[in-house]
Amino acid sequence: MPSWQEFQPVVAFLGLPTWETFKPFFITGLALGGVYALSGVGMVVLYRATGVLNLAFGAIGAFGALLAWELINNHAWPEWPAYGVCVLFGGVITLAYGTAFGPPLAGRDPLVKATATLGLLLILLGAMSWIWSDKARSLILPTSEHHFEVSGIAVTYTQVLGLAFGIAFTVGTALFLRLTRMGTAMRALADDREITATLGVPVRRVEAAAWFGSGLMAGIAGLLLSNLIGLDAVSLTFLVISSLAAALIARLRSLVVTFVAAMVVGLVNALLTPIISLTEYRGMTPFVLATIALLFLSRKRVITITGSTGLAGGRS
Repeated sequence: MPSWQEFQPVVAFLGLPTWETFKPFFITGLALGGVYALSGVGMVVLYRATGVLNLAFGAIGAFGALLAWELINNHAWPEWPAYGVCVLFGGVITLAYGTAFGPPLAGRDPLVKATATLGLLLILLGAMSWIWSDKARSLILPTSEHHFEVSGIAVTYTQVLGLAFGIAFTVGTALFLRLTRMGTAMRALADDREITATLGVPVRRVEAAAWFGSGLMAGIAGLLLSNLIGLDAVSLTFLVISSLAAALIARLRSLVVTFVAAMVVGLVNALLTPIISLTEYRGMTPFVLATIALLFLSRKRVITITGSTGLAGGRS
């Protein structure tokens, strides 16, 4: 098998970085992919239970992270209680929105439901700009102060947590939906809301659990991304695009496909960074990958019936 050294002249001719340059970005991509998967799973579960695609997911996490920063730096709170407030804020604000606007939107088109969450996004984004302005801030988690080395590359425990949380929440949520009564009710709501309600399932309670659980995931994702990416309200708000792309590739159904898609988005986005000619286009990664995947998955088999040959199958 050819070694990496044999390809180095070709790599140099194309102007690509060496593998040693790519290594730290590979680690970053795994961590970001894990957090994108965590967010994507939260979005898919909420959509399946309520029919709402929460576009304010990133803004909720960003507000929670800034709230934690405020408590630690301006109110002398211990770090871990402040982080708990960040996560809890995500659950509470999402539950409050779902309780207030979920019932009126229940019978509306999915596009209307998704558009309605843009109102929450704009409110939170405006509040963040008003309260904290646009000053540069940083929220360094204690797990970033410790690291170990893999092939000479320093890996922080925050990066490990990013990937681990993505795996844990994907597996844990899948088991929850399969093995618990509440999870079964959520899956039933996704299949047929009206029939589920007639069977005596407490629809409002199930939806509230989905809203609250999804909000907690938003808080965790915001906390991790504020360390991995930076504590910037706008950047964190619109990082939801990467998670949304993963969820759309999975057609808002499969948690496993959501996880895999999120990992691919995170890795491709990170690995494009050291390539000078492509780094300015890496923000397009979620759109490009989602478009390619959806075009591939939307292929349909067409069956043509003719008098002379009987059945002829083909793909369009």
